[in-house]
Amino acid sequence: MAMAFKMAATGMWVTDECKTSFMEMKWKKVHRFIVFKIDEASRLVTVDKVDGPGKGYDELAASLPIDNCRYAVFDFDFVTTDNCKKSKIFFIACHQAHRGLEKKMLYAISKEGLRRALEGIHYDMQATDPTEMGMDVIKDRAK
Repeated sequence: MAMAFKMAATGMWVTDECKTSFMEMKWKKVHRFIVFKIDEASRLVTVDKVDGPGKGYDELAASLPIDNCRYAVFDFDFVTTDNCKKSKIFFIACHQAHRGLEKKMLYAISKEGLRRALEGIHYDMQATDPTEMGMDVIKDRAK
């Protein structure tokens, strides 16, 4: 398996699949969102779920487990007040508040390495519960 990028702080690797899926989302618009997870046994950040351009934010929110940590990127399309179509990519670090400290720490210190491997992210969000990453928050940040 080819590795794309090593995150020195944690010794984790970001797989090529993560970068390839992100580039497909960014340039080809074939994905609306991608969810990533850390496989602790193999020390890899891998793609957990990918969904197509017809999906929306609700599907992303439903894809994030309530009992575990995940990263996600979301391609948000919107129209500005000047009637211009825009697209912004959000990186979301979802650390559920009731998870153990060790798991949350692993995701927290691995975040920057994954984010650096995914070039072209416009906004960074961190959420410990669903209200911190609601669609209203995304719309407000994208203005």
